[in-house]
Amino acid sequence: MDSPTIPLISRRDALIAGAATATAAAVSSSAPAEAAAPKAAAAAGPRAKLSLNVNGQVHSLELDTRTTLLDALREHLHLPGTKKGCDHGQCGACTVIADGRRINSCLTLAVMHDGGQVTTIEGLGTPQNMHPLQAAFVRHDGYQCGYCTPGQICSAVAVLDEIKRGVPSHVSADLTARPLLSAEELRERMSGNICRCGAYSNIVDAITEVAGSRT
Repeated sequence: MDSPTIPLISRRDALIAGAATATAAAVSSSAPAEAAAPKAAAAAGPRAKLSLNVNGQVHSLELDTRTTLLDALREHLHLPGTKKGCDHGQCGACTVIADGRRINSCLTLAVMHDGGQVTTIEGLGTPQNMHPLQAAFVRHDGYQCGYCTPGQICSAVAVLDEIKRGVPSHVSADLTARPLLSAEELRERMSGNICRCGAYSNIVDAITEVAGSRT
């Protein structure tokens, strides 16, 4: 029985076949990367230009539209005083004052404040020239670890303004009368700012002192 004939190929044909195989492999391996590029661009999200007046200084930014005000302050404007705690609006560590009202900066997008004014703890005072509430927190030991303190102080500044403007709270007995400056009122109004170290009584004392000096 005759043995099967093995086809012979030249060295040139072998080189051509090898080059073709390598080219096909390269094309197939680059296809996923090329397909991933549009997906990566889409994942980055649309960007928007905005202007923020932070602590009296105007900043022009171009951000992913999903960027929170908290991340814009910390990561883009390098103002680390505003803290990221729960990132769900539950602890108050990220409290800032936006257009005169206290807000949780982790729950609002930076683009929502285009053209607005934002005050962070850095804008209230400095170690050499502290805001009255900052000084009162020091005197009354209104902080322990200090992580929640920037949010506590920003919130307290807004609380005193709310009381001055006659804004009632959940515990106000008369919604039309000027709110009383009581420990109960302060505890209720500051209830959105959690202090895991438990310095609540000292915080109330600090706010009461500053409020008393303004009456």
